[in-house]
Amino acid sequence: MNELRAYFMREIPGIDAFLAAEADKLDGLVREVARHVLLSGGKRIRPMLTILFARALGHGQDNVLAIACALEMLHTATLLHDDVLDQALVRRGRTSAHVAFGTTETILAGDVLLALANKLGADYDIPRLNALLARGIMATADGEIRELAHTKSPTADRGAYMDIIIGKTARLIETACRCGAALTSRDRALEELAGGYGLNLGIAFQLVDDALDYTVSEDEMGKPAGGDLREGKMTLPLILHLESMPPAEAGELLCALREKRLTVEQAEGIVRDVREQGLAEKTREAAAGYVAAAVKELETLPVSPEREVLAQAAEYVLTRRK
Repeated sequence: MNELRAYFMREIPGIDAFLAAEADKLDGLVREVARHVLLSGGKRIRPMLTILFARALGHGQDNVLAIACALEMLHTATLLHDDVLDQALVRRGRTSAHVAFGTTETILAGDVLLALANKLGADYDIPRLNALLARGIMATADGEIRELAHTKSPTADRGAYMDIIIGKTARLIETACRCGAALTSRDRALEELAGGYGLNLGIAFQLVDDALDYTVSEDEMGKPAGGDLREGKMTLPLILHLESMPPAEAGELLCALREKRLTVEQAEGIVRDVREQGLAEKTREAAAGYVAAAVKELETLPVSPEREVLAQAAEYVLTRRK
């Protein structure tokens, strides 16, 4: 992982500086809201993937930062809106923006970041970048809508769960990779390669995230353990738990989730059962298959430092603890 760490340490200061400069240009009503989340220490996986694929495919110009940061802005906008919908109190270990600054200001900041991300993409005058950003935004919104609907009427349906995580997480990671390829080349085969890596990596990322929700402390994750369960979100560890239960008990749990009457004690018991049954580990095992598929997409890329870092990034996603 040494190459991965060194590459990220070299590039992230430039990403952070660009994001800070763009946030400082915003109107005072939303400026601090945008800074609060944009500069709160995210992993920068999406902009880094854009940069890595552009360079892995031979992009030699010094103009990749704007489109890379556009992806981080899109991601941040979804976080702002998502926290309002979920009434989440904590994000990345800090008070959520809507709590700190107000709901109106937070929604507007998310809207502004969506618009700014699209402007940064449009400034390249490469139509394919605009199309990719639009598709990424639409897929993410669709995933959030599906999740909201499924939370209101939860079922232990793996297919529905996969549709949700592909939409709300994987498609934007795929978009980040595709944008790096599209900036460099008009060859759709290369873009498909990048997209295949990103889609599989994104699915693995969310599977691991869902596993961590049941196993890692609030101090490590920056949000309460079992938070998805308390919000009624159906994730793979919970689906596996429901599948292990007698049908009548599973039905009662689904009913409690649907009616928002799960007690604190019940939630703590479910988290404990998931841990004791090793269901978070089984979720990581599922993620490993997608990581392997992502890495396989890299086989036809020319050997380069970026290709090695992309392979290590996939390994990091699988083994991460926060």
